[in-house]
Amino acid sequence: MKAVGFFRSHPIDHPEALLDLDLPEPVPGPHDLLVRVAAVSVNPADAKIRSRSARDARRETARVPGYDAVGEVVAMGEAVTGFAPGDRVWYAGDVTRQGSDAELQAVDARITAHAPKSLDDAAAAALPLTALTAWEALFDRLEIPMGRAAPGATLLIIGGAGGVGSIATQIARQYTGLTVITTASRPESRAWSLEMGADHVVDHRNLVAEVRALGFRTVDYIFNTADTAGHWEAMVELIRPQGRICGIVEHDGGIDLSRLQGKSAGFVWEWMFTRPVCQTADIARQGEILATVAAAVDDGRLKTTLTRRIAGMDAAGIRAAHRAIESGMTIGKIAITR
Repeated sequence: MKAVGFFRSHPIDHPEALLDLDLPEPVPGPHDLLVRVAAVSVNPADAKIRSRSARDARRETARVPGYDAVGEVVAMGEAVTGFAPGDRVWYAGDVTRQGSDAELQAVDARITAHAPKSLDDAAAAALPLTALTAWEALFDRLEIPMGRAAPGATLLIIGGAGGVGSIATQIARQYTGLTVITTASRPESRAWSLEMGADHVVDHRNLVAEVRALGFRTVDYIFNTADTAGHWEAMVELIRPQGRICGIVEHDGGIDLSRLQGKSAGFVWEWMFTRPVCQTADIARQGEILATVAAAVDDGRLKTTLTRRIAGMDAAGIRAAHRAIESGMTIGKIAITR
């Protein structure tokens, strides 16, 4: 099969950063679907894997990145239920397995769901990883109750115009009733964040002052999708006593958790790959979340965060998407189709 991958970690403009390859077709395991991939999208995780996972030595076998996909089921393992050949599915995959930047991919059926009928392949491919990250962060990690929020209850999303922030804003507005404050600094990213449903948009470069200028001394929950260490002091200042902060971006060095002690506030990580990588007892929860999101999309409650399409699922197309992601200037998501 045709695939895009790498043997050694390089900057994106290096000629071997991403290569067009011919690889053996994957063989599905007992719980797997074999999917013919129609579209993928690119996340910061893709670029991190490419640039960090083979720094010290050349790999003997190619690594295929890609952690979002929409495609058609062509075969199944014997333990799979709920799917049939020909089904159109979507998923975010497992970072420890070969990725979606290929003609065919084997993926655990338990972290897969039927794709929304109302979106084309590119628009659907923009959502799985970010929607899973946002849903797990809001409801599993921050433990925000679904339904009507307490009067004045607030959620601050740092990085509101990115892929995760864009869908997290929509999910929070649809399912929690919280007042949603997001951060964005450029006029176009501010406009996008408001389009996604933010009640207020503030500049992350003056975070504490701008949140308080809105009339909020503290916020109940913080979901940081951007720079964990860089925003730490502001988050400590803004979180309410007994509030909770969730982060998704790793960083060098440490953060001083003792700063939260006086407020009895908590900090928790969200990593979307925890369930598939650790084979948790509730691994099938990811398939359930994706099914819920697909239904919400088809009902008009949630919408795609796709902002750019690239035609050609080859090294040139994937390279262009990685370059854009690494610029730090993207709004929403980029998808690549065949």
